[in-house]
Amino acid sequence: MISPCPGIECVPLKPGSATLPLPGVEADVVGENGKPMLPEQRGFLVIKRPWPGMLIGIHEAPERYKEAYWSRFPNVYYTGDYAVKDKDGYFWVLGRADEVLKIAGHRLGTAELEDAAVSHPQIAEAAVVGKEDPVKGESIVMFVRLKEGVDPSPGLKKEIVDHMRRMVGPIAVPDEIHFAAELPKTRSGKVMRRVLKAVANNTSIGDLTTLEDKGSVEEIIKAYREFKEGEVRKK
Repeated sequence: MISPCPGIECVPLKPGSATLPLPGVEADVVGENGKPMLPEQRGFLVIKRPWPGMLIGIHEAPERYKEAYWSRFPNVYYTGDYAVKDKDGYFWVLGRADEVLKIAGHRLGTAELEDAAVSHPQIAEAAVVGKEDPVKGESIVMFVRLKEGVDPSPGLKKEIVDHMRRMVGPIAVPDEIHFAAELPKTRSGKVMRRVLKAVANNTSIGDLTTLEDKGSVEEIIKAYREFKEGEVRKK
């Protein structure tokens, strides 16, 4: 729905941007009150009028359809994505809205934090989750898989912290960084953030039937427990 659309029009590309809406699609970024955000300000991605191929209902669940897509903002379709539109009208999707962290009043998408993390030359993969914090509301917890041949170290953690500060800003500095040989994923290759969030918040992990490798979760749980025990000993 938002794409460079090769063959119809030629627009300059911006790395990381979805570029512009396709013909017939009127998209915008709005705030909590449903009003359009200014350029470069984060908000919720909405579609302001019907478009070809739009979802028109959920089988035998019309109220669920209405609740999910039309109740958040009156008369516009709520995509469930967090995004920003720049001064040229280009859209940048920052992740699912239910994966947005609220850090000391600032909203940050997990996708933008993970993109910043993997731009570090020694990081192969990263997953970010929020952890309840009595002062900030949420704190940033980052799980990292390093590139082959790179060893984890306290010095590397500091490098990553400095990297996040440069790439996103001081508000994006992770409170915790954990190295893992593998991140828990579904069989389709999607990182199971809810599992990582459950580990970070010490809550029930829930159903793991779609997990590809249960050993990855066991390793992360063990490493996280050792980290917490180390924190207790420091105190």
